[in-house]
Amino acid sequence: MVETSGRLLKLLSLLQSHRAWSGTELAERLAVSRRTLRRDVERLRELGYPVHATQGAAGYRLGAGAELPPLLLDDDEAIAVVIGLRTAADGSVTGIEESSLRALTKLEQVLPSRLRHRVHTLHTATVRAGAVPAPEVSAGTLMAIAEACRRRERLRFDYTSPHSAHSIRSVEPHSLVSFGRHWYLVAWDTDRTDWRTFRVDRLTPRTPTGPRFSPRELPDGDVATYLAHQLSSQTWPFRATVTLHEPAAAVADRVWPGMGVIEPVDDHSCLLHLGAGTPRDLAWMITSVDTDFTLTHAPPELADALRTQGTRCLNAVREV
Repeated sequence: MVETSGRLLKLLSLLQSHRAWSGTELAERLAVSRRTLRRDVERLRELGYPVHATQGAAGYRLGAGAELPPLLLDDDEAIAVVIGLRTAADGSVTGIEESSLRALTKLEQVLPSRLRHRVHTLHTATVRAGAVPAPEVSAGTLMAIAEACRRRERLRFDYTSPHSAHSIRSVEPHSLVSFGRHWYLVAWDTDRTDWRTFRVDRLTPRTPTGPRFSPRELPDGDVATYLAHQLSSQTWPFRATVTLHEPAAAVADRVWPGMGVIEPVDDHSCLLHLGAGTPRDLAWMITSVDTDFTLTHAPPELADALRTQGTRCLNAVREV
C-alpha cells in the first residue's frame, strides 16, 4: 500500500508538471506496466483528479475539474505560494486580503515542519521598509477590466483625472498592466480616437459593457514598451533624448520602470528618451545610468544643470 501510495503521488506530480504524457513515458518513469499505469490513473480519477485520455497516441493529461482537488507542491513551490499569499495580503489590491490570509492559514497548517520552520524564519527576519504605499484598487475592478479585455467588449467608466476633473470614458480595452506601484489600463479611447493610458485606482467601471470590437495594433509593438514610453514622456515639462555610448542590452538594468525608454541604435550605442519635472532631475537621471553620453535633443536648461553638477563634483574632488 505504501508503495502504491508513493507511486500515485509521483504520477500526480508528473501530470501536474507536464501538459501531456504518453502512456509509455509515464510507465517508464514509474517503472510499471501499462496495465498498472491504467489502474493508477483510475485511482486518481476516483480521488477527484480529472485525468483525461489524450487523442491520437495513447496518453494522459490533467484537466480542470468542477472541484479543486488537493494540490501536490514540492518544497520550493510551497514556499513560493506562501510568500505570494503574504505579499497579496499586504498588497495594493483590496478585497483579497481576507481570502489570502485564510488560504495562507490553511497552507501553513499542512506544511511539513521543515518547511514551516523555513517560512517562519523568512517571515520573522524580513522587515518591509522604504516602500511607499501604493494606491489601492479593488479586485472587482481588475476582474471587470480583465473580462472586458478578454471578451473584446467596450468598457465605460467614470474617471477622475489628477486635477480632480471627472469624466465618463468609453474605450476599447487592450491590456491591464502592473507597472511600478500602479495598475494601468491601456485602451483605445473611442471619443478621442487615440490610444490612452488610465490609472486603474482612478476609474470605476460602469455596467453593462458595450458591443464587441476588433482589436487594433498597439504602437511600439508591445504594451509594456508603449506604457513605459507614455509614462516617461507625457506631462513632463522637461524632456530629452540622449545617446548612451553603450548598447541597449548593457544599460537596460540601469533604467528603472517609468524613468525612460531605451531605443537600440547599433552594437555600441542606444537612445534614452526621458522626462522630468526639473532640469536638475533630468541631469541626475541621465548620469545615474553611469555611462558616457551625448545630448541629442535637450532643452538649454539641461546643459546648465549638467555643468552645475559637473562643477560640484570637481570641487568635491579638489577638496580631497
